[in-house]
Amino acid sequence: MTGQNATSQDTQTQESQAVQSDRPERELYLDAAASDAVPASVIEAMTPFLTEGYGNPSSVHASGKTAARALDAARASFATDLGAHAGDVIFTSGGTEADNLAVKGIALAQIRREREASAAAASASTPARASTPASASPHSPAHRILISAVEHPAVAQSAQWLHDFFDFEVVRIPVDAQAHIDLDALSREARRGATLACIMMANNEVGTIEPVSRAVRICHDAAVPVHVDAVQAAGTIPVDFRGLDADTLAVSGHKFGAPKGLGALLTRSRVAIEPIVSGGGQERGLRSGTPNVAGAIALAVALHEAHTGMEEHNTRLVASRDALVEAIRDAVPGATLTGDPVNRLPGHASFIFPNVNGEALLVDLDARGIEVSSGSACAIGRHEAPGTLLAMGLSETEAKSALRFSFREPLHHTDIRRIAQALRASMTALHAM
Repeated sequence: MTGQNATSQDTQTQESQAVQSDRPERELYLDAAASDAVPASVIEAMTPFLTEGYGNPSSVHASGKTAARALDAARASFATDLGAHAGDVIFTSGGTEADNLAVKGIALAQIRREREASAAAASASTPARASTPASASPHSPAHRILISAVEHPAVAQSAQWLHDFFDFEVVRIPVDAQAHIDLDALSREARRGATLACIMMANNEVGTIEPVSRAVRICHDAAVPVHVDAVQAAGTIPVDFRGLDADTLAVSGHKFGAPKGLGALLTRSRVAIEPIVSGGGQERGLRSGTPNVAGAIALAVALHEAHTGMEEHNTRLVASRDALVEAIRDAVPGATLTGDPVNRLPGHASFIFPNVNGEALLVDLDARGIEVSSGSACAIGRHEAPGTLLAMGLSETEAKSALRFSFREPLHHTDIRRIAQALRASMTALHAM
């Protein structure tokens, strides 16, 4: 090789390296708590029911019967993986609709019962009986909704809707500094009577896993039914609906590999629910609308895959999460982990970063190829302090400096190092350290 050719090749190599160094590294997606990719296996399973087996499962012809059998099979598989019976499953458009159906539906069913009882009393033969309400008035202790102070807006705003339109009292049960619900306070309020208590299984913002089993027992001892928002938990940690003894439980598919717009409400027949969507009476009359057969199959397949090898997978996730926590603390010594440090979702780490605005830090990290969240994805864009952090006793300034790192697959050690380096660089660029 001549010197001229060698020089030319060296120059080309240097130019190539310079171009490569200008290219951003591949993006690291750390916002799985908001949504995640749909695996090819899920797409493959649902596609035939979009292109071939597209019949309406309510139709009586052969195509309709084929679709109905597929829907039944999906319902049974989905129920089994959640410790439920097939008849417990009401398919919905997602976790938000499921929460709305539970909270509003149970309260409206109580109002219907009271009106029917009042009408029966009014038709009684004696004026004295007609003048006495047969059951609770709108201002009785029973017209109360108990919710933890860290519930998702789908629950909190449904409860507020009941207050605005039906004068229900909304009682917010406090949490401690790690976002655990105060069980003593819950017990006191439940003993006063309530239409419903709502407790999330795992917090979406800080990852804390709540003592749901104990909360359910406390409420049932006081004859208060319980709705569990398991949107952030299902597909990530084991969920046993019947074992938990909850009355209703909400699930959202896009948290564990199903397409967006798919979810379910699990219900027990012992609790009355008034439908909030009127129509053809599908889904046991609780959620009218032509069933999304392909979507139900996607839910069942995605959930089953998430449950396969979950224990071993979560062990690896926890190790990865703990390594990330340590790396972030080393890179940013003032960073504070939020939520329960141990009893938390396996692929979830949330921090308060000193002297910086969380949104600004998020944007700078995004420019470096690190995609994270500054709170609930349902609240992004409003620049509000995360309600969970405020309920945990943090100041508004502290709450606005929060970032959440969430992932469903273990991180490689090189990715963890890259995240820590990017965080340190962003903090430096923002004059926060």
